[in-house]
Amino acid sequence: MLHTQITKTKSFSQVVQSSSTLAAGRQCQGRLWSSLKDICDLLHIPYVSVSDDDELLFQHVQFKAGQRVHTIGQVFDSLYIVHSGFLKTVLIDEYGNEQVLSFPMKSDILGVDGINSRLYSSEAVALSDCDLILLPFKKLTALSRTHVELENTMYDVLSRELVREQAMVGMLGALSAEARVARFLVTLSDRFAVMGYSSKFFNLRMTRHEIGSYLGLTLETVSRTLSAFNEIGMIAVNQRTIEIKDLEALKNLRRLPPSRNRSKQSKENKLTPEYPVQ
Repeated sequence: MLHTQITKTKSFSQVVQSSSTLAAGRQCQGRLWSSLKDICDLLHIPYVSVSDDDELLFQHVQFKAGQRVHTIGQVFDSLYIVHSGFLKTVLIDEYGNEQVLSFPMKSDILGVDGINSRLYSSEAVALSDCDLILLPFKKLTALSRTHVELENTMYDVLSRELVREQAMVGMLGALSAEARVARFLVTLSDRFAVMGYSSKFFNLRMTRHEIGSYLGLTLETVSRTLSAFNEIGMIAVNQRTIEIKDLEALKNLRRLPPSRNRSKQSKENKLTPEYPVQ
């Protein structure tokens, strides 16, 4: 179940330019295509060799921050793999209110919710400049019919996305507000580490309002919790920049101590040197 045996021919280029999906973005500068091996490496799955690998190429498309990759109700025709950048997926009710569903980043797949009804049921919006790899679904299914190993591998990838969503639902139902924010930061730390970035110092691409929507919390609760984490020395916050000071404490947090105790702990942290004197 993967993409398309295509070559960079004039006729294919004409098809691409007529696509409403690609019209919303622009082609990536430099490298326009990824091989099947590139795709497997990006998804952290074993490479599955197929015939005509040299002609099996996947086109990149870029979106600027704020652009929509797909909208609710748009005809489903493609999946997307995030090659670089950060996005959000949202549901929008009849009053225009957004519910953030996820924050896709490198190696994540977008558009899976369109497979069943052949209409996208969520909206994907770029939070930063993004480079996505386009997987036309018809080509994907055609290829999977002749390469069972590839189809099974893609099922594994889609299952992984489902497990992640289930873990998120379980977290929302079981954890306190403070623990949700802590777990969110830990998850981001882990994801950045996998991408080869610093796990302890990173920028939040999403707003605190968007974080709150994702975690089922108000903007005020997210801001207050981040300030409390900063106060007791778990993190350092500078606008959207987060520095993780005590990852284990964040992992194990269930509830914050009362504000009176936090003030005392904060004073103790200030009196304790960051590194012991030798």
